Amino acid sequence: MTRTSNIIAYTAATLLTGAAAASSSTLTASYAAPSVASGYVARLVANNLTKPRGIKFDSNGALLVVEQDVGITALTLADAGQGCLSVASRKTVINDTTLNHGIELSSDAATLYASSPEAVYSWAYSPQSQTNTLSPKLLVSNMTTSDHTTRTLLLPQHAPGLLVVTRGSTANIDPLAEDITTGHSQIKAFNLTNQTSAYDFDTAGLLLGWGLRNDASTRWRNSVDQMSRLGVDIHENNPGEEMNFLGFLNGTYSPNQGRNFGYPECYAAWNVSAIPEFNGTVGMQFAIGSLNSTDNDTTCDAANRQAPRLTFQAHMAPLDILFNSEGTAAWVTFHGSWDRTDPVGYKLSVVEFAAGDAVQPSDSLTAAVDIVTNANQSACPSGCFRPVGLAWDKQGRLFMSSDATGEVYAILRDDGNQTSAAGSNATGTIPSSTA
Repeated sequence: MTRTSNIIAYTAATLLTGAAAASSSTLTASYAAPSVASGYVARLVANNLTKPRGIKFDSNGALLVVEQDVGITALTLADAGQGCLSVASRKTVINDTTLNHGIELSSDAATLYASSPEAVYSWAYSPQSQTNTLSPKLLVSNMTTSDHTTRTLLLPQHAPGLLVVTRGSTANIDPLAEDITTGHSQIKAFNLTNQTSAYDFDTAGLLLGWGLRNDASTRWRNSVDQMSRLGVDIHENNPGEEMNFLGFLNGTYSPNQGRNFGYPECYAAWNVSAIPEFNGTVGMQFAIGSLNSTDNDTTCDAANRQAPRLTFQAHMAPLDILFNSEGTAAWVTFHGSWDRTDPVGYKLSVVEFAAGDAVQPSDSLTAAVDIVTNANQSACPSGCFRPVGLAWDKQGRLFMSSDATGEVYAILRDDGNQTSAAGSNATGTIPSSTA
């Protein structure tokens, strides 16, 4: 079936001029229009998708979307100029209801990768016909867990032949993650060059990090829910969400690679004053529970556990991180909270980088700058967009999926410049946040 749709432009201003005004719309969201940082436009490009998660552009410009309970769909976009985008057609590429999150595409766009809770598969793919031309090949297996079931995939540009795969925990607090041999809460890299049989996640692969509760992207660890310490409920603002550095895949040595990042014993502090008998700062790790001579904050110090590079508000649930080509801006989707009185997250933010590292110090409370947010946060999670996947197109425009609303947005600069240029201008700064 071919479907045609128009688009809607959302900006912080009430009235739009120039390129932003050129895209009038009949496609509208069912919730309040998002708030957008000055200089940006958020346009609703596609709707009526089934829980869209990971997204990726193929070499012909089609947007490949993992739809949970469906498979992978190709959206062919029509571009009327001045940033006016719409969906010209939709086509099912992979019909597999077990695929639920991860997606990757080889550099020549001839091989498509996707993940289920149990496994990673690849298909021979034709961008010209938007079809898989051969049966799926099983690459990695034995990943089933009962709680966190999404598997993020990454093909590192500077380490060709490797596939990075994340695997989460089997419970909110998973004691099996304390055992490195279980494969729980780990990130591994698998060599696809001359691979002859499927890898077993538990026993094969290069360990990049463990003690990583639910890394929904390859650099984040999502915080635990319903936390207490010394009998005090501290879950509203602790523990923080983590951005972790796992090392390099190009042969450069890093002491971080293969380290234990804390879970399930240790967690990063966000609201320090709310943690009983804790003398650390933001980002430092602490133990939970009743505490005793063998289970205490000493277990979590730098000698025993690797602390995060940056920490963010608890329960915002980061699900994707995407760098611009210069490596000076990391765009982040915060899917949003459920375990908190006042909702947090539900937004797209950007973190500034320079010389391969985040600019802000590890104890920063303001490292993430908001670009697209929900105007009425109190309506979340049922009455707002919930961002998940990110992808760049060839024009440097940023695309974002929202699973709860079945939508895809395009995030554009209202001056016509590339969205990917943010964070790489002459002063190295990133845009001001939304009001």
